[in-house]
Amino acid sequence: MTLRLIFVRHGLSSFNKEGRIQGRNDLSTLTKEGQSQAEAAGKTLSSIPIDAIYSSPLQRASETTKIIIKQHQSDLKATFTDELLEVDLGPWSGLTKNEIKNHYPEELAIWQKEPKELTINRNDGTRFQPFKELLYQAESFLTFLFNEHSGSDKTILIVAHNAILRCLILKLINEPSEGFRRLKLDNTSISICNVTFNGCKDRQVQIQCLNNIAHLNPSIPKKTTEKRIILVRHGETDWNKQGRFQGQIDIPLNKNGKSQAKAARDFLKNHIIQKAFSSSLSRPKETAQIILNEHPGIKISVKDNLKEIGHGKWEGKLESEIKTDWPDLLKEWKTSPEKVQMPEGENIKEVSTRSITGWNEICKNLKNDETALVVAHDAVNKTILCHLLGLNPSQIWMIKQGNGGITVIDLSEEEDQPDQITCLNITSHLGGIIDSTATGAL
Repeated sequence: MTLRLIFVRHGLSSFNKEGRIQGRNDLSTLTKEGQSQAEAAGKTLSSIPIDAIYSSPLQRASETTKIIIKQHQSDLKATFTDELLEVDLGPWSGLTKNEIKNHYPEELAIWQKEPKELTINRNDGTRFQPFKELLYQAESFLTFLFNEHSGSDKTILIVAHNAILRCLILKLINEPSEGFRRLKLDNTSISICNVTFNGCKDRQVQIQCLNNIAHLNPSIPKKTTEKRIILVRHGETDWNKQGRFQGQIDIPLNKNGKSQAKAARDFLKNHIIQKAFSSSLSRPKETAQIILNEHPGIKISVKDNLKEIGHGKWEGKLESEIKTDWPDLLKEWKTSPEKVQMPEGENIKEVSTRSITGWNEICKNLKNDETALVVAHDAVNKTILCHLLGLNPSQIWMIKQGNGGITVIDLSEEEDQPDQITCLNITSHLGGIIDSTATGAL
């Protein structure tokens, strides 16, 4: 049984526009722009069958929910629950960031660096830890959700706020270190997680996409730091389509893969790119070349340490063939990839080590105000993204990377702060919000 969880942040509110902290305050309402954003999100979701809707009762979220339902033209009714309320920030609510900086400088510094450690006064004078309470609230909601919707495949829409949605996602991926600061969620962004249950308590989570705003203009979140990297998986090959393990065998793009690369090119054409890097294999290089048709004069720097995982004796084989010769190893690869040494090939830790080395080299190569295009492979991208999310290489199955999918990372300007996943695995340019690219082998 699989639950598809679609998370939508409310549209631009009056407090968002004024730069005020909202928290649990219900004085903030949707602006006209926020209403238009909600309509755009609703249109994007209108073709997806939805089985249940849960929303925060705060008016900026509830109005967003009602607009989405109207666009969906369904008979569904939302369930409004306090377990989707935004973080309680007590006396901070209603203040501008500058006012908080002036009145609560020490507390603000803790919130920005280590939100779990923040303790503030409620309006009644009692002390509490807002972030820890929000994590508990997120866990409680997910427990309810899984109990309520167990037993069949369903799609659940959840409309709420920035902090609570990030906490829900963090709970799904087991709260990686500094995870809250690693994620970004814009107004009416759409994020999708698939939760597959294998028994009562055993579940596997896959992040299909994060912070997708392809329905808005601009279609990618605004740059928040001086350096940005656009990470793309290569387009489809015949072996992807057939479900054949290709690894380091140099299989070219097929016709659909070239179309996917062209769609990525069109999606990115209005975004400035100054540098480009690619794995040394032809499928990512050709994908990069097609994307760079809209960015003439940029030379592709080839990086051998971004090559796909070496599958050894598995390369060129269908999964059914591998299942015949290596049934136990294949099963372990799907459940505990960190334990698998590919026959005459690599293990995932080796891939992670060289991929992260290549990634760090690229990051160091960037100057302020530069954006780089990086095109690589499924396992390579997944190990890099696990690293950026604070996950272990063993958790690669938590990350989806579709052929031609686009991920954006803004590099931190502070050494003690993590880089931010600005958006992850955007495939809207390939035909819809749901990633429908090939599900074949790596």
